[in-house]
Amino acid sequence: MFRFTTGDRAELYAAILQAFGAANERLETALALDGVRSRLRTVGWLDAITDDDLQGKLKQLGDWGLLDVIQNHAENYRTAEDYERQNLQYSLTRRGEAAFAGVRHALKVLTSTGALQTAVLEAIADRLDELYVLLADPVSADRRVFSTLQELEGHLEALLDNTKAFNGELQRLLRAEGADPAIFREVKAATVAYLQEFLVNLDQRGHAVASAVARLEEAGVGVLHERALRGAELPPTAGGDPGPDWLEGRRARWEGLRAWFLPADGSRPRVEQLHDVARRAIVTLLQVLDRITESRRRSSSAAQDFRELARWFAAAPGEDELHRLWSAAFGLGPARHAHLCHPDPELVSSSQSWADSPPVEVSALLRSSGRTERFSRTGRVRDVAGIKAARARQSRRERAELEAAWSFLDTGGPVLLSDFAKLDHSVFELLLDLIGRALAVRPDSTGARRAVTADGRVEIGLRPAPDGGQAELRTPAGVLRGPDYLVEIRTPGAVPGGRDPGTEAPG
Repeated sequence: MFRFTTGDRAELYAAILQAFGAANERLETALALDGVRSRLRTVGWLDAITDDDLQGKLKQLGDWGLLDVIQNHAENYRTAEDYERQNLQYSLTRRGEAAFAGVRHALKVLTSTGALQTAVLEAIADRLDELYVLLADPVSADRRVFSTLQELEGHLEALLDNTKAFNGELQRLLRAEGADPAIFREVKAATVAYLQEFLVNLDQRGHAVASAVARLEEAGVGVLHERALRGAELPPTAGGDPGPDWLEGRRARWEGLRAWFLPADGSRPRVEQLHDVARRAIVTLLQVLDRITESRRRSSSAAQDFRELARWFAAAPGEDELHRLWSAAFGLGPARHAHLCHPDPELVSSSQSWADSPPVEVSALLRSSGRTERFSRTGRVRDVAGIKAARARQSRRERAELEAAWSFLDTGGPVLLSDFAKLDHSVFELLLDLIGRALAVRPDSTGARRAVTADGRVEIGLRPAPDGGQAELRTPAGVLRGPDYLVEIRTPGAVPGGRDPGTEAPG
């Protein structure tokens, strides 16, 4: 099937198949000799080629089973030359279409880099929710069920292909050596930032998809596939009813979706394994970055230093220079303990050889500082009990202020943002951070946005205000004006029933 990709005329064979592929895109299923030549110029083949050579290449592709050669009996030919040029027409066989699609797919894989896209996870969750709503509505169209299921499978396939491609590139990046250190360091740093951004709220998105899969399982996946089959409107084929094979493909895709988010056997979902792979890659990349940074700080290694020192020793003119070089390189000076005496000098004669004299204890401090120990009173240990107590009181006070602020912000239900009216600046900063997190999240099908704090303890829900009015929040530092929203904030340990919106935040 792929013999056309090798040999001396592989480029011409590939151009001919590309010409037939371009014709198929324009719904031209058969081409005569002049049509093939015209399409070759369209796809970029500008080299001269004779009719005999082109016919030979078309015949060879036909012998390989990639082209069908048919006679055009519907045409009226005026001359024998027209008959020779227009009688035979060529079209792609199933093997030819498969071979051309395989080459295009191979080139696409070679040029693709893959990506970890959180938007795909959100799209999968949205399509699952939409299918659940369509199944619950008995009057919904089967064609809508089919199109939504196709979108879901398309997003799942994009997730799998991009994840596999990105993981392959990531592993090759971890093994890459010998690249330009500056570019290499920038790529690794950018990859670490990309992975860290992807891991934000990954668990929450994975749980959202798993919950949507469970809801759809309860509604009946078999019913979903049957309705999608009716909406697909498959054409009849000579081999029999295509419905069973189509349903088997849908069941296989659904099992793949479950394996990623909610495995039937209770094993660990693959999305969590992706979480582990990303975290391990971040750690490995940071270690490599540390080694690159350390190597840039040091101009040469210790081994290179010793080799250079050996060359200096080899080039020294005499023994005196060798001793000077040794002293300069290793810092070994004269003995500093020669002035030390025996505890009882009268027991040792001044004329006695050092080899025969008893040993004298040498202080370890003498080697590093050139001085012997001087024994005196030890310094007093500083009492830090007061500092620890003051820090503990400050920590409790800050914690109490934070809890009071969160308790004040707990709405106990949807309220308008404009109802907050006047706030202390610290409470206003917390509210602004929560609103910023919510606005950074894509709205769901109902237009609501939901987000949580980094520790997951505080949750905010945000919806556009029904009347679309303006909100005005006053703080000691100024006034903020902007669009009004319906806000619902939930905090742990808050008083049931929420706050009174007209109450001013404590200072």
